[in-house]
Amino acid sequence: MSPDKKPTAAQQARLDARDGILGPTRGVALGFVQCNLVILRQELAYEFLLYCQRNQKACPVLEVCDAGDPEPRRIAPGADLRTDLSRYAVYKNGVRGKDRDDISDLWEDDHVAFLIGSGITFDEALDRAGVPTDQHRWVLRTTVPTEPAGRFHGNLVVTMRWLTPAQALTATQVSARFPFNHGAPVHVGDPAQIGADLNQPVYGDPVGDLPPDLVPVFWACGVTPQAAAESATIDLMITHAPAHGFISDLRADEFCTP
Repeated sequence: MSPDKKPTAAQQARLDARDGILGPTRGVALGFVQCNLVILRQELAYEFLLYCQRNQKACPVLEVCDAGDPEPRRIAPGADLRTDLSRYAVYKNGVRGKDRDDISDLWEDDHVAFLIGSGITFDEALDRAGVPTDQHRWVLRTTVPTEPAGRFHGNLVVTMRWLTPAQALTATQVSARFPFNHGAPVHVGDPAQIGADLNQPVYGDPVGDLPPDLVPVFWACGVTPQAAAESATIDLMITHAPAHGFISDLRADEFCTP
């Protein structure tokens, strides 16, 4: 980027993350495609790519970087995946350790980075359609199994939103236009039917009582690979921390179906 050229909202968000002044990315750089991140060793890259291919709803791959290269040259040239997210989750032998705001010292020459579409991407489209996105939102584990590939297996993780029936219909229609960002919901209605764990959200405040005029709506979530990392107990896997995604240069309204 030229020093005399004003950065886009996406570029500025990445710079803010690099400087340590960016928090959760919901509502940040609206209109740009947000991504979930997975970094693992090259020897596991094919197995993980196969896992994503078999579970595309939860793991729609937008870019796979070359081994040892932290720059996503196709969707965010000039970015650095070691520094340009505001928070990283680090799993060792399937156990999540202390989150990091910079993983430069953990990066190795055989690391392969995957960028996976995020449902935060269609928040602006939902807002335009009159569907609120600023409340009643959680990331939850379920008992729905994903299709395994090699060492990767585990249950689906979902994003739950509480909406009115009319909003749920609109949200389904809108999100279906974004197949590379999880697309339409995977379930609407009773959380128990998918074994959604309301007691221990992965992200979000404790789930209270459902208001009588709202209905739970569930989308596949890019936190699913983190559950697979826990199940696979691989030696090292680095991901985005929930709700702290990577913001690409892709324009959301150009990266969807009409």
